[in-house]
Amino acid sequence: MAELKNRSAYFEYAIEDKYIAGLVLTGTEIKSIRSGKVSFNDSFCYFSKGELYVKSLHIAEYKFGTYANHDPLRERKLLLQRKELRKLEKKIQERGYTIVPLRMFITDKGLAKMEIGLGKGKKLHDKRDSIKAREVDRELRRNFKV
Repeated sequence: MAELKNRSAYFEYAIEDKYIAGLVLTGTEIKSIRSGKVSFNDSFCYFSKGELYVKSLHIAEYKFGTYANHDPLRERKLLLQRKELRKLEKKIQERGYTIVPLRMFITDKGLAKMEIGLGKGKKLHDKRDSIKAREVDRELRRNFKV
């Protein structure tokens, strides 16, 4: 498993800044991530008592897990430097900004990391522009491939 991407995040939000954060996980969660059983549907990040958490990130239960299996939708703490946390928390206070999980990957050392993005919600016309640009790019690639 190389990496898992949240494609809808780039469609729904205009991403301004990106950060790599560690995750606090249990044993069965990391096994499910390695097998690619992660869903980003409606997941978002929020601050609680100065710490950053990700909510609604679905990590499926490990197939071979026993009574010690994890809760698939539990809130997971994200690990960032204090300086980065303060910067993000200040930006969140501004109107329209949110923190969204962009992708999840396993490092060479075997650690699970999550790339989060500071984004502003797109309006309907911005989404249409994204679709139009994607289709034009696809047409250009198709025409010059021959």
